Amino acid sequence: MVFSSSLFLVYFLPIFLLVYYLTDAKYKNMILLIFSILFYSWGAPKFIFVILGTTALDFYLVKFMDNAKEERTRKLLLVISLSMNLGLLFYFKYANFFIENVNVVLAGVGIKSLTWTKLVLPIGISFYTFETLTYVIDVYRRVHKPLDHFWNYQLYILLFPKLIAGPIIRYHEISDQITNRPLNSTEEMRLAGIYRFALGLSKKVLIANVLAAQADIIFNLPVTEISTLTAWLGAFAYTFQIYFDFSGYSDMAIGIGLMIGFKFPENFNNPYISQSITEFWRRWHISLGNWMRNYLYIPLGGNRVESPLRLYFNLWLVFLFSGLWHGASWNFVIWGAYHGLFLVWERIYGAKILAKMGKIPSILLSVLVITIGWVFFRLETFSQATSFIGKMFAFQSNARIMEFNISFYVLLAVAVFFAFFAGNSFGQKIQDKVYAANLSLLGNITMLIITLLLLFLSLSSITASSFNPFIYFRF
Repeated sequence: MVFSSSLFLVYFLPIFLLVYYLTDAKYKNMILLIFSILFYSWGAPKFIFVILGTTALDFYLVKFMDNAKEERTRKLLLVISLSMNLGLLFYFKYANFFIENVNVVLAGVGIKSLTWTKLVLPIGISFYTFETLTYVIDVYRRVHKPLDHFWNYQLYILLFPKLIAGPIIRYHEISDQITNRPLNSTEEMRLAGIYRFALGLSKKVLIANVLAAQADIIFNLPVTEISTLTAWLGAFAYTFQIYFDFSGYSDMAIGIGLMIGFKFPENFNNPYISQSITEFWRRWHISLGNWMRNYLYIPLGGNRVESPLRLYFNLWLVFLFSGLWHGASWNFVIWGAYHGLFLVWERIYGAKILAKMGKIPSILLSVLVITIGWVFFRLETFSQATSFIGKMFAFQSNARIMEFNISFYVLLAVAVFFAFFAGNSFGQKIQDKVYAANLSLLGNITMLIITLLLLFLSLSSITASSFNPFIYFRF
Protein backbone atom coordinates (compact mmCIF):
# COMPACT_ATOMS: atom_id res chain seq x y z
CA MET A 1 0.00 0.00 0.00
CA VAL A 2 1.37 3.39 -0.97
CA PHE A 3 0.16 6.83 0.12
CA SER A 4 -0.85 7.79 -3.41
CA SER A 5 -3.25 4.85 -3.88
CA SER A 6 -7.02 5.18 -3.74
CA LEU A 7 -7.09 2.38 -1.14
CA PHE A 8 -4.97 4.44 1.23
CA LEU A 9 -6.58 7.81 0.50
CA VAL A 10 -10.22 6.76 0.52
CA TYR A 11 -10.22 3.98 3.13
CA PHE A 12 -7.10 3.47 5.24
CA LEU A 13 -6.15 7.07 6.12
CA PRO A 14 -9.68 8.38 6.90
CA ILE A 15 -10.53 5.32 9.03
CA PHE A 16 -7.20 5.50 10.84
CA LEU A 17 -7.52 9.24 11.59
CA LEU A 18 -11.12 8.83 12.78
CA VAL A 19 -10.21 5.99 15.16
CA TYR A 20 -7.01 7.73 16.28
CA TYR A 21 -8.66 11.05 17.12
CA LEU A 22 -11.55 9.38 18.96
CA THR A 23 -9.19 7.27 21.08
CA ASP A 24 -8.06 8.37 24.53
CA ALA A 25 -4.48 9.71 24.64
CA LYS A 26 -3.15 6.73 26.64
CA TYR A 27 -4.27 4.30 23.92
CA LYS A 28 -3.16 6.28 20.87
CA ASN A 29 0.17 4.48 20.60
CA MET A 30 -1.62 1.14 20.61
CA ILE A 31 -3.96 2.25 17.81
CA LEU A 32 -1.04 3.64 15.83
CA LEU A 33 0.91 0.39 16.18
CA ILE A 34 -2.06 -1.75 15.14
CA PHE A 35 -2.68 0.33 12.02
CA SER A 36 1.06 0.34 11.25
CA ILE A 37 1.10 -3.47 11.34
CA LEU A 38 -1.98 -3.58 9.11
CA PHE A 39 -0.42 -1.07 6.71
CA TYR A 40 2.76 -3.10 6.24
CA SER A 41 0.97 -6.45 6.23
CA TRP A 42 -1.08 -5.36 3.23
CA GLY A 43 2.02 -5.30 1.03
CA ALA A 44 4.21 -7.87 2.82
CA PRO A 45 2.01 -10.22 4.90
CA LYS A 46 4.79 -12.77 5.43
CA PHE A 47 7.66 -10.41 6.18
CA ILE A 48 5.73 -8.61 8.92
CA PHE A 49 6.36 -11.64 11.15
CA VAL A 50 10.09 -11.35 10.45
CA ILE A 51 10.01 -7.69 11.49
CA LEU A 52 8.00 -8.41 14.64
CA GLY A 53 10.34 -11.26 15.58
CA THR A 54 13.61 -9.41 14.97
CA THR A 55 12.41 -6.27 16.74
CA ALA A 56 11.51 -8.42 19.76
CA LEU A 57 15.00 -9.95 19.79
CA ASP A 58 16.62 -6.55 19.26
CA PHE A 59 14.69 -4.96 22.10
CA TYR A 60 15.96 -7.46 24.67
CA LEU A 61 19.46 -7.71 23.21
CA VAL A 62 19.84 -3.94 23.53
CA LYS A 63 18.53 -3.97 27.12
CA PHE A 64 21.00 -6.71 28.06
CA MET A 65 23.77 -4.79 26.30
CA ASP A 66 23.01 -1.60 28.19
CA ASN A 67 22.93 -3.42 31.53
CA ALA A 68 26.14 -5.36 30.88
CA LYS A 69 29.05 -4.22 33.03
CA GLU A 70 31.88 -5.68 30.95
CA GLU A 71 32.80 -3.97 27.67
CA ARG A 72 33.45 -7.34 26.08
CA THR A 73 29.86 -8.41 26.73
CA ARG A 74 28.52 -5.12 25.38
CA LYS A 75 30.51 -5.54 22.18
CA LEU A 76 29.41 -9.15 21.78
CA LEU A 77 25.73 -8.22 22.07
CA LEU A 78 26.28 -5.31 19.68
CA VAL A 79 27.83 -7.66 17.11
CA ILE A 80 24.97 -10.15 17.50
CA SER A 81 22.36 -7.46 16.89
CA LEU A 82 24.23 -5.94 13.93
CA SER A 83 24.81 -9.38 12.42
CA MET A 84 21.15 -10.27 12.68
CA ASN A 85 19.90 -7.06 11.07
CA LEU A 86 22.59 -6.79 8.40
CA GLY A 87 22.25 -10.52 7.74
CA LEU A 88 18.55 -10.10 6.98
CA LEU A 89 19.30 -7.17 4.69
CA PHE A 90 21.98 -9.11 2.84
CA TYR A 91 19.85 -12.24 2.55
CA PHE A 92 16.77 -10.57 1.13
CA LYS A 93 18.34 -7.71 -0.83
CA TYR A 94 21.79 -8.85 -1.94
CA ALA A 95 21.81 -12.66 -1.99
CA ASN A 96 20.43 -12.82 -5.55
CA PHE A 97 23.01 -10.26 -6.70
CA PHE A 98 25.85 -12.12 -4.96
CA ILE A 99 24.90 -15.50 -6.44
CA GLU A 100 24.52 -14.04 -9.93
CA ASN A 101 28.02 -12.55 -9.81
CA VAL A 102 29.53 -15.72 -8.34
CA ASN A 103 27.95 -17.70 -11.18
CA VAL A 104 29.48 -15.33 -13.74
CA VAL A 105 32.92 -16.03 -12.25
CA LEU A 106 32.27 -19.78 -12.09
CA ALA A 107 31.08 -19.85 -15.69
CA GLY A 108 34.25 -18.05 -16.72
CA VAL A 109 36.42 -20.85 -15.30
CA GLY A 110 34.15 -23.65 -16.50
CA ILE A 111 32.55 -24.57 -13.15
CA LYS A 112 28.88 -25.41 -12.84
CA SER A 113 26.71 -22.54 -11.64
CA LEU A 114 25.19 -22.48 -8.18
CA THR A 115 21.45 -23.08 -7.96
CA TRP A 116 19.45 -20.57 -5.96
CA THR A 117 15.82 -19.77 -5.32
CA LYS A 118 15.13 -16.18 -6.24
CA LEU A 119 14.08 -14.09 -3.26
CA VAL A 120 11.40 -11.40 -3.29
CA LEU A 121 12.64 -8.10 -1.85
CA PRO A 122 10.49 -7.06 1.16
CA ILE A 123 9.27 -3.49 0.80
CA GLY A 124 11.15 -0.86 2.77
CA ILE A 125 13.72 -3.29 4.18
CA SER A 126 16.61 -0.82 3.78
CA PHE A 127 14.79 1.89 5.75
CA TYR A 128 13.68 -0.56 8.43
CA THR A 129 17.21 -1.98 8.80
CA PHE A 130 18.90 1.41 9.06
CA GLU A 131 16.59 2.47 11.88
CA THR A 132 17.20 -0.72 13.84
CA LEU A 133 20.94 -0.10 13.44
CA THR A 134 20.66 3.47 14.69
CA TYR A 135 18.87 2.31 17.82
CA VAL A 136 21.37 -0.36 18.85
CA ILE A 137 24.45 1.72 17.91
CA ASP A 138 23.21 4.84 19.70
CA VAL A 139 22.45 2.85 22.85
CA TYR A 140 25.92 1.30 22.63
CA ARG A 141 27.44 4.78 22.24
CA ARG A 142 25.39 6.00 25.24
CA VAL A 143 23.59 8.55 23.06
CA HIS A 144 20.35 7.56 24.79
CA LYS A 145 19.03 4.92 27.16
CA PRO A 146 17.13 1.92 25.77
CA LEU A 147 13.36 2.00 25.84
CA ASP A 148 11.59 0.66 28.90
CA HIS A 149 8.48 -0.48 27.03
CA PHE A 150 8.64 -3.08 24.27
CA TRP A 151 5.61 -1.73 22.39
CA ASN A 152 7.16 1.75 22.16
CA TYR A 153 10.16 0.23 20.40
CA GLN A 154 7.85 -1.64 18.02
CA LEU A 155 6.09 1.63 17.30
CA TYR A 156 9.38 3.43 16.60
CA ILE A 157 10.33 0.80 14.00
CA LEU A 158 6.89 0.19 12.48
CA LEU A 159 5.45 3.75 12.53
CA PHE A 160 3.70 3.58 9.17
CA PRO A 161 4.15 7.16 7.88
CA LYS A 162 7.92 6.64 7.64
CA LEU A 163 8.14 2.82 7.44
CA ILE A 164 8.25 2.29 3.66
CA ALA A 165 10.40 5.18 2.44
CA GLY A 166 11.61 7.21 5.38
CA PRO A 167 12.71 9.73 6.43
CA ILE A 168 15.29 7.61 8.28
CA ILE A 169 14.86 8.77 11.87
CA ARG A 170 17.23 8.27 14.79
CA TYR A 171 15.36 7.21 17.91
CA HIS A 172 16.40 10.16 20.06
CA GLU A 173 14.87 12.50 17.47
CA ILE A 174 11.34 11.30 18.27
CA SER A 175 11.71 9.49 21.62
CA ASP A 176 9.88 12.19 23.60
CA GLN A 177 7.14 12.31 20.97
CA ILE A 178 6.50 8.56 21.33
CA THR A 179 6.34 8.60 25.13
CA ASN A 180 4.44 11.91 25.36
CA ARG A 181 1.71 11.78 22.73
CA PRO A 182 0.01 15.11 23.55
CA LEU A 183 3.39 16.90 23.17
CA ASN A 184 2.83 18.14 19.61
CA SER A 185 -0.88 17.47 19.20
CA THR A 186 -2.08 20.96 18.34
CA GLU A 187 -4.61 22.24 15.84
CA GLU A 188 -1.88 24.18 14.05
CA MET A 189 0.19 21.04 13.55
CA ARG A 190 -2.76 19.05 12.29
CA LEU A 191 -3.65 21.75 9.76
CA ALA A 192 -0.02 22.04 8.67
CA GLY A 193 0.03 18.26 8.25
CA ILE A 194 -3.03 18.29 6.00
CA TYR A 195 -1.54 21.05 3.84
CA ARG A 196 1.83 19.28 3.64
CA PHE A 197 0.22 15.96 2.72
CA ALA A 198 -1.83 17.53 -0.08
CA LEU A 199 1.24 19.29 -1.51
CA GLY A 200 3.22 16.06 -1.43
CA LEU A 201 0.40 14.07 -3.02
CA SER A 202 0.07 16.58 -5.86
CA LYS A 203 3.83 16.56 -6.47
CA LYS A 204 3.73 12.78 -6.71
CA VAL A 205 0.53 12.31 -8.72
CA LEU A 206 0.17 15.44 -10.83
CA ILE A 207 3.84 15.95 -11.75
CA ALA A 208 5.96 12.85 -11.14
CA ASN A 209 3.48 10.37 -12.62
CA VAL A 210 3.09 12.35 -15.84
CA LEU A 211 6.85 12.65 -16.28
CA ALA A 212 7.28 8.96 -15.39
CA ALA A 213 5.01 7.82 -18.20
CA GLN A 214 7.09 9.63 -20.82
CA ALA A 215 10.42 8.74 -19.23
CA ASP A 216 9.46 5.06 -19.32
CA ILE A 217 8.59 5.25 -23.01
CA ILE A 218 11.94 6.83 -23.90
CA PHE A 219 14.14 4.62 -21.71
CA ASN A 220 12.39 1.47 -22.91
CA LEU A 221 13.09 2.21 -26.57
CA PRO A 222 16.22 0.85 -28.30
CA VAL A 223 18.79 3.61 -28.05
CA THR A 224 19.38 3.46 -31.82
CA GLU A 225 15.80 4.59 -32.40
CA ILE A 226 15.95 7.87 -30.49
CA SER A 227 17.50 11.22 -31.29
CA THR A 228 19.79 13.26 -29.07
CA LEU A 229 16.91 15.62 -28.28
CA THR A 230 14.67 12.71 -27.26
CA ALA A 231 17.44 11.26 -25.09
CA TRP A 232 17.81 14.56 -23.25
CA LEU A 233 14.05 14.82 -22.80
CA GLY A 234 14.05 11.34 -21.29
CA ALA A 235 16.92 12.15 -18.97
CA PHE A 236 15.34 15.41 -17.78
CA ALA A 237 11.93 13.76 -17.39
CA TYR A 238 13.48 11.17 -15.08
CA THR A 239 15.55 13.81 -13.26
CA PHE A 240 12.43 15.70 -12.23
CA GLN A 241 10.30 12.57 -11.87
CA ILE A 242 12.54 11.08 -9.20
CA TYR A 243 12.69 14.38 -7.31
CA PHE A 244 8.95 15.04 -7.24
CA ASP A 245 8.24 11.34 -6.70
CA PHE A 246 10.45 10.93 -3.64
CA SER A 247 10.17 14.43 -2.18
CA GLY A 248 6.40 14.24 -2.64
CA TYR A 249 6.30 10.97 -0.74
CA SER A 250 8.48 12.46 2.01
CA ASP A 251 6.10 15.43 2.23
CA MET A 252 3.19 13.03 2.64
CA ALA A 253 5.05 11.14 5.39
CA ILE A 254 5.90 14.38 7.20
CA GLY A 255 2.31 15.57 6.74
CA ILE A 256 0.78 12.41 8.25
CA GLY A 257 3.28 12.68 11.09
CA LEU A 258 2.15 16.25 11.82
CA MET A 259 -1.50 15.16 11.76
CA ILE A 260 -0.82 12.73 14.63
CA GLY A 261 1.68 14.77 16.63
CA PHE A 262 5.08 13.75 15.21
CA LYS A 263 7.68 16.15 13.86
CA PHE A 264 9.82 14.20 11.40
CA PRO A 265 13.09 15.67 10.09
CA GLU A 266 13.06 17.18 6.61
CA ASN A 267 14.30 14.91 3.82
CA PHE A 268 14.65 17.38 0.93
CA ASN A 269 15.62 21.02 0.65
CA ASN A 270 15.40 22.15 -2.98
CA PRO A 271 18.34 19.98 -4.13
CA TYR A 272 18.42 21.17 -7.74
CA ILE A 273 19.35 24.72 -6.76
CA SER A 274 22.66 23.35 -5.43
CA GLN A 275 25.81 24.99 -6.72
CA SER A 276 27.88 21.83 -6.28
CA ILE A 277 27.48 18.10 -5.82
CA THR A 278 28.57 18.53 -2.21
CA GLU A 279 25.70 20.94 -1.62
CA PHE A 280 23.34 18.63 -3.53
CA TRP A 281 24.01 15.86 -1.01
CA ARG A 282 23.25 18.23 1.85
CA ARG A 283 19.86 18.88 0.26
CA TRP A 284 18.94 15.47 -1.28
CA HIS A 285 17.65 12.57 0.87
CA ILE A 286 18.96 14.40 3.93
CA SER A 287 18.17 11.62 6.39
CA LEU A 288 20.21 9.09 4.38
CA GLY A 289 23.13 11.52 4.13
CA ASN A 290 23.02 12.07 7.89
CA TRP A 291 22.95 8.31 8.48
CA MET A 292 25.95 7.72 6.22
CA ARG A 293 27.87 10.51 7.93
CA ASN A 294 27.13 9.39 11.51
CA TYR A 295 27.44 5.63 11.09
CA LEU A 296 29.95 5.20 8.28
CA TYR A 297 31.94 8.32 7.39
CA ILE A 298 32.77 9.42 10.96
CA PRO A 299 33.66 5.87 12.14
CA LEU A 300 36.04 5.66 9.16
CA GLY A 301 37.79 8.77 10.46
CA GLY A 302 35.76 11.49 8.80
CA ASN A 303 37.66 14.73 8.33
CA ARG A 304 40.04 13.92 11.19
CA VAL A 305 42.31 11.59 9.23
CA GLU A 306 45.89 12.73 8.77
CA SER A 307 46.26 11.92 5.09
CA PRO A 308 44.20 13.80 2.47
CA LEU A 309 44.26 10.63 0.36
CA ARG A 310 42.61 8.71 3.20
CA LEU A 311 39.96 11.42 3.51
CA TYR A 312 39.21 11.25 -0.21
CA PHE A 313 39.08 7.46 -0.10
CA ASN A 314 36.68 7.52 2.88
CA LEU A 315 34.43 9.99 1.10
CA TRP A 316 34.39 7.94 -2.08
CA LEU A 317 33.83 4.68 -0.16
CA VAL A 318 30.80 6.13 1.65
CA PHE A 319 29.16 6.97 -1.65
CA LEU A 320 30.05 3.58 -3.03
CA PHE A 321 28.06 2.08 -0.16
CA SER A 322 25.33 4.67 -0.67
CA GLY A 323 24.91 3.44 -4.23
CA LEU A 324 24.81 -0.18 -3.09
CA TRP A 325 22.24 0.71 -0.43
CA HIS A 326 19.88 1.85 -3.18
CA GLY A 327 19.89 -1.51 -4.90
CA ALA A 328 21.67 -4.76 -5.67
CA SER A 329 22.98 -3.75 -9.07
CA TRP A 330 26.34 -2.65 -10.44
CA ASN A 331 24.69 0.42 -11.93
CA PHE A 332 23.76 1.62 -8.44
CA VAL A 333 27.36 1.08 -7.33
CA ILE A 334 28.60 2.99 -10.36
CA TRP A 335 26.12 5.78 -9.64
CA GLY A 336 27.44 6.05 -6.08
CA ALA A 337 31.07 5.97 -7.23
CA TYR A 338 30.28 8.61 -9.85
CA HIS A 339 28.96 11.02 -7.22
CA GLY A 340 31.83 10.15 -4.91
CA LEU A 341 34.38 11.10 -7.56
CA PHE A 342 32.79 14.51 -8.06
CA LEU A 343 32.74 15.08 -4.30
CA VAL A 344 36.46 14.27 -4.14
CA TRP A 345 37.13 16.55 -7.12
CA GLU A 346 35.33 19.39 -5.34
CA ARG A 347 37.35 18.78 -2.18
CA ILE A 348 40.64 18.97 -4.13
CA TYR A 349 40.09 22.03 -6.32
CA GLY A 350 36.63 21.89 -7.89
CA ALA A 351 35.01 24.07 -5.22
CA LYS A 352 37.28 26.98 -6.16
CA ILE A 353 36.41 26.60 -9.84
CA LEU A 354 32.68 26.51 -9.09
CA ALA A 355 32.97 29.60 -6.86
CA LYS A 356 34.61 31.54 -9.71
CA MET A 357 31.92 30.44 -12.16
CA GLY A 358 29.15 32.17 -10.24
CA LYS A 359 25.76 31.00 -8.99
CA ILE A 360 23.78 30.24 -12.15
CA PRO A 361 26.58 28.52 -14.14
CA SER A 362 27.42 26.42 -11.05
CA ILE A 363 23.79 25.36 -10.67
CA LEU A 364 23.51 24.45 -14.35
CA LEU A 365 26.75 22.46 -14.23
CA SER A 366 25.59 20.62 -11.10
CA VAL A 367 22.24 19.77 -12.69
CA LEU A 368 24.07 18.47 -15.77
CA VAL A 369 26.27 16.19 -13.65
CA ILE A 370 23.28 15.01 -11.61
CA THR A 371 21.18 14.33 -14.72
CA ILE A 372 23.89 12.18 -16.30
CA GLY A 373 24.20 10.28 -13.04
CA TRP A 374 20.47 9.55 -12.99
CA VAL A 375 20.85 7.63 -16.26
CA PHE A 376 22.96 5.03 -14.41
CA PHE A 377 20.34 5.00 -11.66
CA ARG A 378 17.46 4.47 -14.12
CA LEU A 379 18.89 1.81 -16.46
CA GLU A 380 19.74 -1.73 -15.42
CA THR A 381 23.11 -2.35 -17.07
CA PHE A 382 26.29 -0.38 -17.60
CA SER A 383 26.18 -0.86 -21.37
CA GLN A 384 22.61 0.47 -21.54
CA ALA A 385 23.56 3.54 -19.52
CA THR A 386 26.71 4.33 -21.50
CA SER A 387 24.87 3.85 -24.81
CA PHE A 388 22.10 6.20 -23.68
CA ILE A 389 24.60 8.82 -22.46
CA GLY A 390 26.49 8.41 -25.72
CA LYS A 391 23.27 9.23 -27.58
CA MET A 392 22.80 12.33 -25.40
CA PHE A 393 26.13 13.66 -26.63
CA ALA A 394 26.00 12.30 -30.18
CA PHE A 395 24.05 15.36 -31.41
CA GLN A 396 22.32 13.29 -34.06
CA SER A 397 19.06 14.50 -35.52
CA ASN A 398 18.52 11.77 -38.10
CA ALA A 399 17.18 9.30 -35.55
CA ARG A 400 13.56 9.13 -34.45
CA ILE A 401 12.26 12.34 -32.86
CA MET A 402 9.34 11.46 -30.63
CA GLU A 403 6.20 13.52 -30.36
CA PHE A 404 4.68 13.97 -26.92
CA ASN A 405 1.39 15.30 -25.62
CA ILE A 406 1.33 18.96 -24.73
CA SER A 407 0.64 17.93 -21.11
CA PHE A 408 4.12 16.44 -20.90
CA TYR A 409 5.82 19.68 -21.92
CA VAL A 410 3.57 21.71 -19.63
CA LEU A 411 4.27 19.47 -16.64
CA LEU A 412 8.00 19.41 -17.42
CA ALA A 413 7.97 23.23 -17.40
CA VAL A 414 6.00 23.21 -14.13
CA ALA A 415 8.50 20.76 -12.63
CA VAL A 416 11.44 22.95 -13.66
CA PHE A 417 9.71 26.05 -12.27
CA PHE A 418 9.02 24.56 -8.84
CA ALA A 419 12.37 22.73 -8.62
CA PHE A 420 14.19 26.07 -8.93
CA PHE A 421 11.53 28.24 -7.29
CA ALA A 422 13.45 28.69 -4.03
CA GLY A 423 16.67 29.61 -5.82
CA ASN A 424 16.24 33.25 -4.80
CA SER A 425 15.22 35.00 -1.59
CA PHE A 426 11.74 35.86 -2.86
CA GLY A 427 10.92 32.26 -3.74
CA GLN A 428 12.40 31.02 -0.46
CA LYS A 429 10.18 33.41 1.52
CA ILE A 430 7.05 32.20 -0.23
CA GLN A 431 8.03 28.57 0.31
CA ASP A 432 8.65 29.22 4.00
CA LYS A 433 5.18 30.74 4.33
CA VAL A 434 3.55 27.79 2.56
CA TYR A 435 5.25 25.29 4.88
CA ALA A 436 4.79 27.38 8.03
CA ALA A 437 2.97 25.74 10.94
CA ASN A 438 1.35 28.91 12.24
CA LEU A 439 -0.60 30.75 9.57
CA SER A 440 -2.94 33.70 9.86
CA LEU A 441 -6.68 33.27 9.32
CA LEU A 442 -6.31 34.44 5.72
CA GLY A 443 -3.34 32.14 5.24
CA ASN A 444 -5.30 29.15 6.52
CA ILE A 445 -8.27 29.94 4.30
CA THR A 446 -5.99 30.25 1.28
CA MET A 447 -4.14 27.01 2.06
CA LEU A 448 -7.41 25.19 2.72
CA ILE A 449 -8.76 26.16 -0.70
CA ILE A 450 -5.52 25.14 -2.39
CA THR A 451 -5.47 21.86 -0.42
CA LEU A 452 -9.03 20.92 -1.41
CA LEU A 453 -8.28 21.70 -5.05
CA LEU A 454 -5.07 19.64 -5.04
CA LEU A 455 -6.77 16.71 -3.31
CA PHE A 456 -9.60 16.77 -5.85
CA LEU A 457 -7.22 16.89 -8.82
CA SER A 458 -4.97 14.19 -7.36
CA LEU A 459 -7.84 11.81 -6.59
CA SER A 460 -9.29 12.40 -10.04
CA SER A 461 -5.94 11.57 -11.60
CA ILE A 462 -5.51 8.42 -9.50
CA THR A 463 -8.98 7.08 -10.29
CA ALA A 464 -8.61 7.89 -13.99
CA SER A 465 -5.33 6.02 -14.42
CA SER A 466 -3.82 2.80 -13.10
CA PHE A 467 -0.29 4.14 -13.71
CA ASN A 468 1.01 5.11 -10.28
CA PRO A 469 4.65 4.06 -9.83
CA PHE A 470 6.84 4.85 -6.84
CA ILE A 471 10.60 4.62 -7.45
CA TYR A 472 11.79 4.23 -3.84
CA PHE A 473 9.13 1.63 -2.99
CA ARG A 474 11.66 -1.10 -3.97
CA PHE A 475 14.39 0.13 -1.62
